[in-house]
Amino acid sequence: MKMSARVGSKPLRIGFVGAGMISLYHLRAWAEVAGARVVAICDPNEEARRGRSAEFKIPATYRDLETMLAHERLDAVDIATPVRTHADLVRIAADEGVHVMCQKPLTPTVAEAAALVAYVGERVRFMVHENYRFRRHYAVMREWIIDGRIGRPRQARLVMRCSGMCAVGEGKPWLLARQPYLGEMPRLLVFETLIHHLDTLRSLLGELRVESCILSKVNSDLAGEDTAVVTLRGDGDLIAILDGTFSAPGYSSNLSDRLEIMGEKATLSYSGEWLSLVGEEDRGIRFPSDPDGEDQECFNASIRNFVNGLVTGAPFATDRLDNLKTLKLMESCYDRAHRTFE
Repeated sequence: MKMSARVGSKPLRIGFVGAGMISLYHLRAWAEVAGARVVAICDPNEEARRGRSAEFKIPATYRDLETMLAHERLDAVDIATPVRTHADLVRIAADEGVHVMCQKPLTPTVAEAAALVAYVGERVRFMVHENYRFRRHYAVMREWIIDGRIGRPRQARLVMRCSGMCAVGEGKPWLLARQPYLGEMPRLLVFETLIHHLDTLRSLLGELRVESCILSKVNSDLAGEDTAVVTLRGDGDLIAILDGTFSAPGYSSNLSDRLEIMGEKATLSYSGEWLSLVGEEDRGIRFPSDPDGEDQECFNASIRNFVNGLVTGAPFATDRLDNLKTLKLMESCYDRAHRTFE
């Protein structure tokens, strides 16, 4: 077992793990980041890995991570594979002294994540790719809160809407056509998507605890929930509500968020691409939507944070220990959930 990780090469040599749908956004980000280069990709699907290799001019392709590590001298790997594979892949990389970025959710349960974090220890740097908090409007909101523009936050409501699980004619809902596995997940909306929003609320408001959670299902063909309302409490008398659904008729199939944070002095509002202090329209900032709905910039910013941390030693914004707190919030939602579809 190698006990030290390499960070010396310039640019950093990155191995990419996974060639599925989400790899497109990761690899676009790696193509833009300074100081690092993806030099190899692995995936059991030969057609998929060769396709991504050609698209992003990645020199080498491999079937699996073990083979890639045996043939390539890598500084770090970016793991973008199904959640059930994450723990084994992280362990393989850590045993070879290679730094890790891993797609969220880190593992299916908090217990598995805690065991994985303990196994890796301090041998390598370890970041979770939890990117919503890096979205530009949320980054500015965080700055305004830190600057004291609204005073101490007292109440927040974050609303997520999406029509991606609504049936369209005889065809499959858009999200199921894009990611068929979603239909079989027993834990769906909170585990797959609202985990982003829980992490964002933590990053803006500080540590939170789940008071209650109601889960429901609009699309009866799904195994898991597509609708949830979560109430949370923070320090003092802070109250937050997270209200989300995959099955909102009339909305875009891409996710849209609305967030209002009421402070002691003023209220912060983000809605319809506009961020403003309520009553002060001249302070408003527009953040145009990404046409494909995935907000490529937050992928770019997350990967820049990873590279900067490796090069400078700075803490990762979504370090594995920080992400454990988000996973605990997610799991608490299910622990406290009242399910209206059971």
